[in-house]
Amino acid sequence: MLVSVTSPSLQALPALLMIACFVLVPTILSAGSEERASASPPAWHKVINLHHDRLAQVETDQAALDLFVAAIGRAAEVNDVAATIAAKGLSPQVTKDLMVPEITTSAQRLVAALVAWDVADRMMRGLEEKSARTDVLTTPSQVAWLTANGPFTSLQEVVRQWDSGDATAAAGVAAGQLAQDAAQRTMEEWWRLKTWKDRVRAARGQSRLCGTWLWVVHNHQRHHEERKLSLVFPPPGMGTAIPGLTETVVLGDAVYLRWETDGRIQEDSLLFSKEGQRLEGSFVNSQGGWGSITGKRTATCTP
Repeated sequence: MLVSVTSPSLQALPALLMIACFVLVPTILSAGSEERASASPPAWHKVINLHHDRLAQVETDQAALDLFVAAIGRAAEVNDVAATIAAKGLSPQVTKDLMVPEITTSAQRLVAALVAWDVADRMMRGLEEKSARTDVLTTPSQVAWLTANGPFTSLQEVVRQWDSGDATAAAGVAAGQLAQDAAQRTMEEWWRLKTWKDRVRAARGQSRLCGTWLWVVHNHQRHHEERKLSLVFPPPGMGTAIPGLTETVVLGDAVYLRWETDGRIQEDSLLFSKEGQRLEGSFVNSQGGWGSITGKRTATCTP
């Protein structure tokens, strides 16, 4: 059988600032689940304090990238990303395969988030210490650049309150909200950079699988029953168009596929052969089924 499968008062200010720190600054691991928790994110406040002077001067994409390549990439433990962004002479195809435009954007947005976080920290320290407004918190050009690399919803309000000399609790809450936005964006962009190699490998694997395949499944459990299926694997970036396919891992010539349907699970272990035109291997499933799989490419990849 052939089957086609085609996201207050001024006196109360210090206490409120403490609330802002503990309540408004997010539990930044929550957006990424256990996987993020195991990745040991950098101590961001140490990074900000160490590079405060340079962060305060960043107000263009190029300045952000320069700082990322020179210091932030290493501090954030994504040296490989920084080296790839700094590499010269990459061909257009390699640039595309390595997702250089994507990681470049994430790098500048990560720096922007650290700049915004630094702005929020400076405002909260100023409010806590009741210091005079002798220093400019941020320049109009930097605010414009941060807005373009945000969103940082409370940034404009923070700048307005600082410029007006506002020292009420509302100013502390706004600064805390900015810190929250910046912390969340920092973790999001850092995680994209941290998982960059995994996404490159996944895209390469999806490129190799892309196309139409004739799948022959031989089940030893069911009296050597044999089924034929026509499977269409989409190109990278198009998601998975095959119902039930929940995980695809391609490492070199080895292919792992996991299928989940109505509580049933099947795992396929395969190898490419014949210059990527054939796949051969075996499967096991949660019903006790096991057997062999043979795949033959019948049509090339269609973007």
